[in-house]
Amino acid sequence: MNWNSVMQLLGGLALFLYGMSLMASGMQKAAGDRLRKILEFLTSKPIVAVLTGAVATMLVQSSSATTVMVVGFVNAGLMTLKQAVGTILGANIGTTITAQIVSFKVSSLVYPALTIGGLLSMLNSRRLYRYIGQAILGFGILFLGMNVMSQSMEPLRQNQFFIDLMVSFGRTPMLGVLIGALFTAIIQSSSATTGIVIAMTMQGILSLPAALAITLGSNIGTCVTALLASIGTGLSARRAAVAHLLFNVAGVIIALFFFQPFTNLILLTGGSITRQTANAHTLFNIINTILFLPFINQFVAVVSRLVPGEEAVIEMGPKYLDKHLLLTPDIALSGVRQECLRMAALAREMLSDAMQFLVNEDKKIVQHVQQKEDLVDALEKETTVYLAELSQHSLTQEQSQEMSALMHVVNDLERIGDHAQNIIQLAEEKSENRLPFSEQAIEELQEMYEKVDEMLSLSITAFEKNDLLLAGEVVDQDDVVDNLEQSLRQSHISRINEQICFPPSGVVFLDIISNLERIADHVTNFAQSVLENN
Repeated sequence: MNWNSVMQLLGGLALFLYGMSLMASGMQKAAGDRLRKILEFLTSKPIVAVLTGAVATMLVQSSSATTVMVVGFVNAGLMTLKQAVGTILGANIGTTITAQIVSFKVSSLVYPALTIGGLLSMLNSRRLYRYIGQAILGFGILFLGMNVMSQSMEPLRQNQFFIDLMVSFGRTPMLGVLIGALFTAIIQSSSATTGIVIAMTMQGILSLPAALAITLGSNIGTCVTALLASIGTGLSARRAAVAHLLFNVAGVIIALFFFQPFTNLILLTGGSITRQTANAHTLFNIINTILFLPFINQFVAVVSRLVPGEEAVIEMGPKYLDKHLLLTPDIALSGVRQECLRMAALAREMLSDAMQFLVNEDKKIVQHVQQKEDLVDALEKETTVYLAELSQHSLTQEQSQEMSALMHVVNDLERIGDHAQNIIQLAEEKSENRLPFSEQAIEELQEMYEKVDEMLSLSITAFEKNDLLLAGEVVDQDDVVDNLEQSLRQSHISRINEQICFPPSGVVFLDIISNLERIADHVTNFAQSVLENN
């Protein structure tokens, strides 16, 4: 194989990967948030999770994309480990569709796909059609890459060394598995590995046993993407990534143990090695899923033991909003008040975590704050909708006033969470850019934070106990925080002018105290609701 052939192979692989990425991107954009909602809500039962994972991966043509998304959902608390495992099993099945598509000789469709996809993606004004065009264009580029790879490998049919190497993969399947796993780990795409294997079979270079061995290895190599995505995430997300690896490794070990019977089974599924290879990829994942699905609880338990630890789980969604209680407004409003107290506690935790991260720079804190931010945002939306539905019922004047006040409360609490998230981002900027903060600056920030935290603590108690004296005390403290913010701002600007403070650090400092001051304003509004509702 000469240098031109090597470059042709690499160029074909680049086209294949780019086409697959373009096709997946177009399909994901066309699906929009529907894909995320499918994964979030249709994974309650293992069999449903498997089907959901398979369908989602068929849509985006990438098990890696689905698995990374699942790891993210687990990390955000939107999905349990058991749901994640079922979805990942389905994703392994769904990704085999790519191999099935490329195993058909559809070279005549390459240029029509490029033409139609290019025209739709460039000339159509509607976004949906542009995304569909992008997917079709990616499909055409993918097959163009397949044709280029297949042509580049034609000289290998006469290369005795390469032929002997491929024969050794058939005789020693473990060697083929290792090569397939390594190559897939490098390019992070089992579909691309399978595509190259199919291109080789089209040229008659690979025997079926060798093709099966490399394809089996690709199922292990593809786990690298999920493992990389789990770095720095929470315990549950890391367990989901390890579950993906264990499932595929265990399946490959079983397939190797029954390699000859498995090969004989595949021989019955198609007339050519190309079709048989694609069928093997699909059957392996289907059989593996069937074997593991009945033991999913035990499998999850094993993963939990292998990745030990305890992690606080945040219960997602509202706990006190019951639509059956809308007919009894007093009880419904009481539930909303409980949900507001829950939001307030979460917002206070977020603020505490943000200041802790500012000082300690513990990256794990960022994940927890983001999880709480997502929950507070969701609670604000769902509580507002719940109150809007309550307003459609017959309410007394007092109930209407309380409902209106609670709508403002949930908005203020959500804004407190937003400002806490802003402080996290400013702390990340400080950490990433290695911006120095003096001990005096840290002490001043801590002083202002303690004032704001005290206000938030008092306002929560005032709201819970309907205590007018405490609420009034919080309102009075707002001026104290405003004056403190102005004082700290002026003294810090003076330090910058005197070149005592590093200017970029000063900008971050001023933004942090500004966010703390805005939190105090929203806390004051929270306390003011107690005064106005009496």
